Amino acid sequence: MRCTIFVNIKYCAAPFSFRVGPINGLVTRNPLGLWLWTLVVEAFIWRGSGPVINERIRGSRPTGLGVNVSKWMPLRRSSAARMTNAVAASLLAVVALIAASASPVLAARYSAMVVDGHTGKILYSKHGDALRFPASLTKIMTLYVLFDQMDEGKLHPHSLLKVSKNASKQAPSKLGLKPGKTIRVSDAIKSLVTKSANDVAVTVAENISGSEAKFAKLMTAKAREIGMRKTVFKNASGLPNKNQVSTARDMITLANRLMFDHPEKYKNFSRKYFKYKGKKYRNHNRLLFDYKGTDGIKTGYTRASGFNLLANVRRGNKHLIAVVFGGRTSGKRNAAMRSILNKAMPKAIARLPRKHRPKPKKKPVRVAASLQFPANAAANALPEPVKQKSEKQREHQDEPETVASLPSTSQIKPQTAPEGRFHIQVGAYSRQTDAMERLATIQVEAGDVIGGYAPLSVPLRETKRNLYRARFAGFSRTSADSTCNQLKRRAITCVVMSAE
Repeated sequence: MRCTIFVNIKYCAAPFSFRVGPINGLVTRNPLGLWLWTLVVEAFIWRGSGPVINERIRGSRPTGLGVNVSKWMPLRRSSAARMTNAVAASLLAVVALIAASASPVLAARYSAMVVDGHTGKILYSKHGDALRFPASLTKIMTLYVLFDQMDEGKLHPHSLLKVSKNASKQAPSKLGLKPGKTIRVSDAIKSLVTKSANDVAVTVAENISGSEAKFAKLMTAKAREIGMRKTVFKNASGLPNKNQVSTARDMITLANRLMFDHPEKYKNFSRKYFKYKGKKYRNHNRLLFDYKGTDGIKTGYTRASGFNLLANVRRGNKHLIAVVFGGRTSGKRNAAMRSILNKAMPKAIARLPRKHRPKPKKKPVRVAASLQFPANAAANALPEPVKQKSEKQREHQDEPETVASLPSTSQIKPQTAPEGRFHIQVGAYSRQTDAMERLATIQVEAGDVIGGYAPLSVPLRETKRNLYRARFAGFSRTSADSTCNQLKRRAITCVVMSAE
């Protein structure tokens, strides 16, 4: 749509005219929902009285001082002219102020991305790195932090969370929790996944960190740790906050890391229904019901964000992670999600499930299952700053397009460090034999990269089960980062962890 607005300001005998029009289709949307066009101002003082002549109105292209050059004069320093300038400047200042106040998040609400879950390759992206309001997708990080607390033994499925007055006053969607009452952690997880209860989200935040503000800082710190570079959290629920932003790339990174770090707990996102105190709640994610292969993960909506959806699909040995921001309705959002998934599916790589893969020919190195791994190690494994490459290095390096948590760096052969204080984790499994099989498979697939480092099956004790983390040990921080990056380029998911 092309539109030109003409404004005439007439003061005494010195009318003023300026034109507002589009430049290269650039459009900005302010918080009030008004469309502001890029300003192109031409000001002339008409010598004499009468209406301002404007060639655009007559249908021809403006020519500035064109056919009426004899009637156009430079600006005169009369009091009327000065008044005209003052009025015009004031109007332009108001328009500029509105444009400057327009949030970059709202420039265009829609964005989407699809990533191959096996390789990390981006199969589709539209505004994938543009800032957007996450709405209730925020609760995915709330649950991620809660799962961390459970892995560390600080909370358990039957632990009781106390409800504060502040939590009970949260806006819908909510369970209607009463101040002073409690809710079990297991019920809190189910309600966040299905009902997307805001009162429960705040209850979780306050019981973990003491206040929602402190919990939001913990969420943002965790986001940086796992590779979400642009996301900032200000609350645990996703309720409107102009400073709480994320991107499509960051949300896919979050989903990927949650599935990797908490594979058993991720299964909660496949829950279709949740019963609580006599009421039955249905999951808002309709793809769980009608799109084959969908096993999670979450929806979100506020007026500012539009309708959001983060989905994980496994079909025919293919794995896709996709997100859509800014749908006009839930139906249009779901249709957009199905469309980009359908287009990306033929491009995705099919891999056999682990239990059907051929057994490795080489025998695995001895696996030590007795090493106890401290609960707070993940918090200590913060990434080091990325060193800038020289121009020559950048010229000779082809960087495949990957998600934010899979950065590409120049290949450096790892140096064996038996006494190193860092591990590389390549999976977490409920059975020790699965962890050992994963370690053996990687030794075959990437023996030139991982050779010389000790494979370990590190147990993590929980209330009702054990979790075994498949790791390679003996790295320095530098060699661990380098080796993990090389594994990622071979589509082997990994993360660097501290051994202390």
